[in-house]
Amino acid sequence: MTTTQQPTGGSALGRFLRARREEVTPTEVGLTIGPGIRRTPGLRREELATLAGVSIDYYTRLERGKETRPSSQVVDALARALKLGEDEHEHLRDLAASAARRSTDTPKAPSRALPPGIELILERLRPNPAYVVSRSMDLLAANPGGLRLWAGIEEWPAPKRNIARYLFLHPAAKDLFADWSNQVRGCVGRLRALAGTEPDAPDLTSLVGELLVKSPEFAKLWDRYEVRSHTIGRKTFHHPLVGDLNIGYQGLELRGSPDQAMLVYYAEPGSREEDAFVLLDMASPLVEGAADAAEPAAEFPADVQGT
Repeated sequence: MTTTQQPTGGSALGRFLRARREEVTPTEVGLTIGPGIRRTPGLRREELATLAGVSIDYYTRLERGKETRPSSQVVDALARALKLGEDEHEHLRDLAASAARRSTDTPKAPSRALPPGIELILERLRPNPAYVVSRSMDLLAANPGGLRLWAGIEEWPAPKRNIARYLFLHPAAKDLFADWSNQVRGCVGRLRALAGTEPDAPDLTSLVGELLVKSPEFAKLWDRYEVRSHTIGRKTFHHPLVGDLNIGYQGLELRGSPDQAMLVYYAEPGSREEDAFVLLDMASPLVEGAADAAEPAAEFPADVQGT
């Protein structure tokens, strides 16, 4: 099995701090750059330590993984010094808590079983596209519009239907989104957030390992250590079946299954997007349970076969 590639040494907390430190320039935090060539990208350790009000020795041990129990005050001070956004600040807190726990339990992949009633709810939401994804963005179930919204994903075997895999490896993905680069940054950011707290989770390591090997774009973004979390917003699709769509979406965590979420798309009443939802829902018939149906692997793109 291919595993997640991580920089050697340190901890997830230390690697995140270093990655963010290297993204912040001295001028951004009001420091004067002295003469000479700076060999360190971004802030030096001593500069960040001073800004956060901790000793250089303490910060160095924190970044190298030798200090694993920073107080909440230190975490918040580092977040302010690094000018972290809300998602990154929360991620830093999660990393600190995870480092303190140092669990020795063998991580297990979460269940793919759906809570009772979810398939019925997906059916009742038609023609609004809706689907359920796992924490690592496996497509676990979908109504017809939800499956067809990701143009061409139904051609892949059900076990390989994953939103991250689609965005980076499916030939239709870049044409489907005008802002593909922003879509993939958000996708990698969500996987990064999961990797920070559960770096050895098998559902994550297998997916990330595959994408690191097959997608240079993914590998480049993975190394940036950005974290994101979006459960509400709008997306624009250039869909080959129904044309351009500018639609809103809501992400809903499923009670009793915190590792799963339902995504539901909506359109304004009377809009062409609402009509497009009907067309997506009624396009060439899908077999019952299409989100779970597998097809012969030989018919699918080479990037997905054998993974």
